[in-house]
Amino acid sequence: MRVYVPLTLSGLAEAHRAGELGAGPLVAYAVTPALREWYRSDDIEELEYAALNRAALASLRLLAADGDAARRRVVVAADVPDGAATAGPDRGPDPAAPGEVRVAGPLPLAKAAAVHVDSDDAEADVRAAAGALAAADGGDDDAQSVVDGAEDHELLWYATQEIPNLV
Repeated sequence: MRVYVPLTLSGLAEAHRAGELGAGPLVAYAVTPALREWYRSDDIEELEYAALNRAALASLRLLAADGDAARRRVVVAADVPDGAATAGPDRGPDPAAPGEVRVAGPLPLAKAAAVHVDSDDAEADVRAAAGALAAADGGDDDAQSVVDGAEDHELLWYATQEIPNLV
């Protein structure tokens, strides 16, 4: 099963040093029944892209919580055995819930298939979005527009061999 783990650049640097994304359980995103229902598609590529975008939003939440982190969203795509990731508890209308899974146990960085990171030119929009996230969550339409501005930036794909250059 492919999972998408939200991080920051400093989190990626720590994963690179430690050789694992974390000891677990880790929050990640994947194609789950809830994501399929929320996204309403049978195309697996579209569903994987939706899971990646859910992880990018979770990365933005990590950035909002860490004012010192570089303002670039980071998502690591990793392959885990079926059953290693379980859907999170039902959180009702929580907008972060579709696609959220928990990965039990350690997740070695060697299981990573790719890394997705914002380009340098996205930093200003990501910074603004991280600052507007709380207001957007509270229903502020103008703040949601700022958050959507970061989502307009596509994450760039990097091979795992490129992680040392990213960090």
